[in-house]
Formats: sequence, C-alpha cells, structure tokens
Amino acid sequence: MPQTPPFSAMFDSSGYNRNLYQSAEDSCGGLYYHDNNLLSGSLEALIQHLVPNVDYYPDNQIRKIAPKILQLLTEWTETFPYDFRDERMMRNLKDLAHRIASGEETYRKNVQQMIQCLIRKLAALSQYEEVLAKISSTSTDRLTVLKTKPQSIQRDIITVCSDPYTLAQQLTHIELERLNYIGPEEFVQAFVQKDPLDNDKSCYSERKKTRNLEAYVEWFNRLSYLVATEICMPVKKKHRARMIEYFIDVARECFNIGNFNSLMAIISGMNMSPVSRLKKTWAKVKTAKFDVLEHQMDPSSNFYNYRTALRGAAQRSLTAHSSREKIVIPFFSLLIKDIYFLNEGCANRLPNGHVNFEKFWELAKQVSEFMTWKQVECPFERDRKILQYLLTVPVFSEDALYLASYESEGPENHIEKDRWKSLRSSLLGRV
Repeated sequence: MPQTPPFSAMFDSSGYNRNLYQSAEDSCGGLYYHDNNLLSGSLEALIQHLVPNVDYYPDNQIRKIAPKILQLLTEWTETFPYDFRDERMMRNLKDLAHRIASGEETYRKNVQQMIQCLIRKLAALSQYEEVLAKISSTSTDRLTVLKTKPQSIQRDIITVCSDPYTLAQQLTHIELERLNYIGPEEFVQAFVQKDPLDNDKSCYSERKKTRNLEAYVEWFNRLSYLVATEICMPVKKKHRARMIEYFIDVARECFNIGNFNSLMAIISGMNMSPVSRLKKTWAKVKTAKFDVLEHQMDPSSNFYNYRTALRGAAQRSLTAHSSREKIVIPFFSLLIKDIYFLNEGCANRLPNGHVNFEKFWELAKQVSEFMTWKQVECPFERDRKILQYLLTVPVFSEDALYLASYESEGPENHIEKDRWKSLRSSLLGRV
C-alpha cells in the first residue's frame, strides 16, 4: 500500500516531532504555544480555556457574544451539515438558535436563513442517497441479461458516445457530483471507531456514517469493470482493439481535464487480468499513448509522478480564470490511504498527555484541500443519455470477464483451460 514519507518521516516511533515540541517554550495555563499558534495542551486545560466564566463572558455581554455564537453555528452547519441529521443535534440547534433570535430582529433573520439553508442541504442529500439506492437495486450482471434477453444489449459505449473528449466530460460530471456529497466528517468516521483521545471509550455506537464516501469508491470499481466489460464484449479482435484505443483516448482527456480518479479507474480496468491477457488484441493496439498514461500513474516512489501532476493541477486551479481550469479530482483511494497513514502513524497524544495539535492541523489541511476541490461546479454540458449508460448499463462480474476473455482468446495453459471449463459449466451450464 502506498505510504506518505513526508508525514511519517516527521514522526519518530513515539509518534511526535521532538524538535517542534522542544521549541514550544511559551506556556499559558497548561497550553503550549509556538509562534503564537497552539501546539499542544492537556484536554482539561483546553476545556478550561474555552469554558466561559464570570470574567470571560459575563451575562451583561450576551449581546456581544451572540454574533460570535451565530457565526460559529453558521460555519458548523455549512461545513458539517450531516451532523444535524441526528434529531437530537437538530433539536439542540433549533433551541440555541431560538435563544439567539429572541434578541434582535437582525439575528432572527440570520437564524432563519441558516436553518433553511441547512434543511435544503439535508433534503438534497436524502434525495441523492435515494437515487444511489435505486441505481444499486436495479444493477444487474451483464451475463445474466445476455442469457435472458440477448437482444436487450446491442449497444456499446462507442455507439452511445463516439467522442472520447465528450465521454471524459461526462465522467467528470459524475465524479464532481459524487465528490460534492462527501462530508468532511466521513473521513474521520471512516477510520475512527473509538474516541480519538481516549482508547477506552466508545465514540460511535451507531454504524459509521460513510455512505457517500463508500458510494464514491464503488463508482471507481464500477467504472473499472465497465471498461473491462466493454473491451471483452466484442467477438472480433479488431473491435476489441478499437475499444482499447478508445479508452486510451478517454483516459488522456481525463488527465488533461484534471480528472485523475476516472483516469486511474480506466487504467485499472485495462490492467485487469481478463483484459491484459488478450495478447492478440493488444498486438493490434498502438500503445504509445497508454504507456505515457501508465507512467503518469506509476505507483513507484509513492506515486511520485502522479503527485507531481496533482500539484500542477492544484496550482492551475488556484490561478484559474475559468471553471474548466479549476477542476482537480484526485485519485481518491490514494487520498484515503494518505489520510489513513497520517491518522494511524501519528499519536493523538504526546508523551506528556497533551493533545497532538500538529497531527490534527495536518489532517485538517488535507481534508480542507479536498473540500475546496469538491466544490467546483462542472462547466461541461450534461448529456443524459451518456450519463444514464455510464451509471446503469450492466457490467460483467469478475468470473464473467474471465469467461468472455477465454471465449475471445483461448486458454494458454492447463490452469486457464481448467478455469475456462469450470466457468462455462457454472455460468453457462455447458461442459
């Protein structure tokens, strides 16, 4: 699995950066600062620092703190709206908002706007999840469809969309839509099963709420299998070669757009064993462009080439003059692994018991960058016909892919021959 040397190298076996800790000479009430930035402190000192007291926020200053509380609630509901799917959280929010709104008319309008915006976001999320559930419930293995209704699948991806650039644009639509619904808290809940600051207390009694993150990973897998299915489906060798070259062009356009997730899914699909073993088919393919793309996504040196390209895309996004130039869609599985290794490789507490703020600042930095990328609006025109095909057309299972591959180019050894016979018997009922 890919690791992240820039982070892990910062920390020794005890899980913290000794040099930074030793330079933190300024302390105040058990909290340690470095260059006026909070570096560490005990949880008790942090709570004590944040809890109001008679000198800190006296009752006669409630009008002064109301705007601050409203600002905090607004940022909370905008950044972490999924927290308020919990009825208790929503009830507490409305209760606190009511107390603030009982003051001035300006607060009342702002509170009402905040609540309405949150409700719209949660309604859109529910609608999106219903669509995902509907797509999932209607998904069928392509081989099953071919056996029961052989005439129902006459099209392939090229007949639906002959232009590789247009397909890359539609893939980008799907990527950005699914990214947009991933909440930042899902990254935390994907890894944290217990209170991150106390290994003895259970933090999440309910099932981890990472549905949108998981749905995005499932989309990557679907796209890989769709690519492999489209390549293995054609009976004629020249048609399979044409399909490979088509997806190479689509992948190149994804790279130019900044859609690295679709790019990697396409490369993964073409590298699946049922596809890569089609030697006679590959012999008819001009592979120079594919070699360049594979080099860009080469996993060696911790995906150095890809990370360089990603930094370039991120820099382009910062100075962009159009929505088209703002698109940055990272290879999501690698992003998840980076965050995982940072979370697992660095201790939540320092040896003296203080909270390791350095770790959490770094985690926040990575997730914040992702949050910026996911908010970009797709500038390309939607094509419902192409999107419908990409999202709903049946794809082969792994066994069905192998069977189609063996049917196209026969087994090369006894192992493949035995597997072919087994698959024909189990999937087709033939000996």
